[in-house]
Amino acid sequence: MKLSSLFAKEKPTLSFEVFPPKTYDLYEKVEEAALSIAALSPDYMSVTYGAGGGTSQYTVSIAENIEKKYSVPTLAHLTCVSSTREAVHTQLEALKKAGIENILALRGDIPKEGRLANDYQYASELIREITLAGDFCIGGACYPEGHLESKSLEDDIVNIGKKVEAGCAFLTTQMFFNNDILYSYIDKLRKKGIFVPIVAGIMPITNAKQIYRSCELSGTVLPKRFIRIAERYGDNPDAMKQAGIAYATEQIIDLYASGIKNVHVYSMNKPDVAQKIKDNLSEIIKG
Repeated sequence: MKLSSLFAKEKPTLSFEVFPPKTYDLYEKVEEAALSIAALSPDYMSVTYGAGGGTSQYTVSIAENIEKKYSVPTLAHLTCVSSTREAVHTQLEALKKAGIENILALRGDIPKEGRLANDYQYASELIREITLAGDFCIGGACYPEGHLESKSLEDDIVNIGKKVEAGCAFLTTQMFFNNDILYSYIDKLRKKGIFVPIVAGIMPITNAKQIYRSCELSGTVLPKRFIRIAERYGDNPDAMKQAGIAYATEQIIDLYASGIKNVHVYSMNKPDVAQKIKDNLSEIIKG
């Protein structure tokens, strides 16, 4: 199923993300976790793509198995900044062969040593190429607090518009912890004529130490309320997991209540976290 058809429905959606292993010896463990999440029957699942295509074969394999074994639509990530045009088209052919209809087209992080290939500079270039290459439903990333490399939020929104013009059918947000930031951001997108569906990306924080590094890299701001939680429970793993899931659940409930229909959970290959989030929303997501 193409996600554009899913998003056209009135029912709220809940989806989860998994990431492939970096090496084959971890493949079985990661696939087991991914399939355990798929068994929860989310509306769809996304499968990430390693820098420079390092996990490309695993991305396709895991996505294909999720669809075949559990009939859960998948969204395969594809990055371009470190890839050649030839490598991108090889991956597109592999996705077609596997029956994957949905792609999240991303620029990707620039390696410390600089770009490894010069065929692409921006995600909009990749989106345009995928549009011409086949009948895929293409998604893109957006940044409620602005991309770190953009001069301003307004400048970043101009670039989002270029993605939509190139063929992007929906946008998934980077993680955020203050819903008001998202509501303001969506209002700015709509005022600029960007009306594609927005999928809110939510990350349940189960490890306080990791989140500070992630926020530093992404530019995400932690609200004081969340900082208090991390400071109080960060040294108690079980308590931090419970508090992080509760915080994410409250965010999602408020999103649905405020008219945001589509929520994507960055579940970090943790079936127990995905299970708890879904259980917490069991009556709400019935629609």
